[in-house]
Amino acid sequence: MGQYKFILSGGGTGGHIYPAVAIANELKSRFPDAEFLFVGAQDKMEMQKVPQAGYAIEGLWIAGLQRKLTLQNAMFPLKLISSLWKSRKIIKAFKPDVVIGTGGFASGPLLQMANMLGIPTLIQEQNSFPGITNKLLSKKANAICVAYENLERFFPKEKMILTGNPVRQDLIAIADKRAEAIAHFKLDANKKTLLVLGGSLGARRMNQLIEKELKNILAQNVQIIWQCGKLYFEEYQKYNSEKNVQVVSFIERMDLVYAAADIIISRAGASSVSELCIVGKPVIFIPSPNVAEDHQAKNAKAIVDKKGAILLKESQLDAEFSLVFEALLKDPEKQKQLSENIKELALAEATKQIADEVVKLIRKK
Repeated sequence: MGQYKFILSGGGTGGHIYPAVAIANELKSRFPDAEFLFVGAQDKMEMQKVPQAGYAIEGLWIAGLQRKLTLQNAMFPLKLISSLWKSRKIIKAFKPDVVIGTGGFASGPLLQMANMLGIPTLIQEQNSFPGITNKLLSKKANAICVAYENLERFFPKEKMILTGNPVRQDLIAIADKRAEAIAHFKLDANKKTLLVLGGSLGARRMNQLIEKELKNILAQNVQIIWQCGKLYFEEYQKYNSEKNVQVVSFIERMDLVYAAADIIISRAGASSVSELCIVGKPVIFIPSPNVAEDHQAKNAKAIVDKKGAILLKESQLDAEFSLVFEALLKDPEKQKQLSENIKELALAEATKQIADEVVKLIRKK
């Protein structure tokens, strides 16, 4: 049986890093003496987040192609060759049993090299509309774990397994944490709580919206937990002086914040959407328009099409936000309907299923 070795790669945003860490944690609980190595892009957030989760990481000199002609693009071939070369060195030295990619720039050269060296690879695609890296890698990958149906037009059908996205396991039992959550965030149990989530880096347009609507929201007997992102904390922390407003750059206890929330306004990154399905609260999605291939709008639409959430485009916010928010706040029946419908879409066992697929690849070797 021996000691298993796994290389995982995913990064650039929390949406790629978190699933990779969740998969590693699940494999570690099954194989306590397995060895793990992460590979990321050397100047991205995974270089901090992965060691915080207790895993070693190596960085590649890689970045994505910009949409216009820039020096970055001129350097791309050089960075790609350097990253392929370093990936080869890492794989040869570490000798993994399986290489797992969850998206982001670094997973491209790493999995490409693993495929060339004949090492089994698994990719986990979080979005309803795959990125270019995973589309290219899918031709050679041994298994492709997806979170949405109908991806046959992007990936070979026989390799796809519908698993859902890995989510924090502590979100699955939030129903009985409400009292603890209200105490933790010092909330008023008689007010409705609005939770605003702009993603791991924060979202300028969402912050501007909440700033503009703040008085109106508070006037409706609502309290707010507003995660503005660390890039914007300086600018918005002044609102902490308002009664019933908490502005934070980052939330450690996501389980408790979800337990406290009555209505959630969120970006529509793939891992946020998957978490919100499990959490099962009424959600207004405001997709980021500045992500590759408009992923977020497509992720949100997949939920909205099944009547599980409300979707507002950034371009609609000024005209429609206050009407939509007030209507939802005053309609408990609609809140209940959205909660029930979004919960139907949850795939809570994703991490375990993905680990099962990894184990199958080891057994096939």
